[in-house]
Amino acid sequence: MQTQRFLITGGSQGIGAALVALARKAGHQVVFTGRNESQIASVAAETGAHGVRADVSVDGDNLRTVDTCRQQMGGVDVLVNNAGFGYWGEIGEMNVDEMRKVFATNVFGVVDLTNRVVPMMKAQASGDIINVASTSGTKGAKGGTAYAGSKWALRGITQCWQAELRPHGIRVVSLCPSEVQTNFGGRGGRDNPNKLYSEDIAQTILVGLEMPRRVLWPEVAVFANNPWKED
Repeated sequence: MQTQRFLITGGSQGIGAALVALARKAGHQVVFTGRNESQIASVAAETGAHGVRADVSVDGDNLRTVDTCRQQMGGVDVLVNNAGFGYWGEIGEMNVDEMRKVFATNVFGVVDLTNRVVPMMKAQASGDIINVASTSGTKGAKGGTAYAGSKWALRGITQCWQAELRPHGIRVVSLCPSEVQTNFGGRGGRDNPNKLYSEDIAQTILVGLEMPRRVLWPEVAVFANNPWKED
């Protein structure tokens, strides 16, 4: 794959940070966003990528992020909508304000940022958009109204964008990881060699991007083969 210009949201930790590192190792240009200044500085120092302190739920931050991509790289070839978080609560006891915050990042923030990037991709008649959804967006679960609902929405949005953007040479993929050993939800410190790591998801993204331009993976689910095994 020739050198590409990546914009990766939520790139200061977890899956995003793993992808920043692998993309830079492969020689790509990378701008990434995050909300924690020290984590951003650490990833930038380790990889040579350009970090931006930005919250995708804030329209002004998205405008600044896209302007930074133009200044640093001259545009965007690959947009990875990775930033996201969850809130869990059962119906009858839901904090709807917390649910709105989830959708502001996981859905509306994705739409706003992508809305700003797509005109550049249309102008160059090429591009890749990776929406990091979740296997939680393929099935309902107790307490999952907010998080699972946001990922169901993202999968549907991805399908709409596929219909709109394929004629412009732009591929849009919904990536649905199962449980990954990150600090998501405050569950850090896990190191089971049989469960998924952030690097596994980052590698999956790069493999998909290396497919010939005529090939589209509309949706990819990634599971650990035997996550029940404890070593």
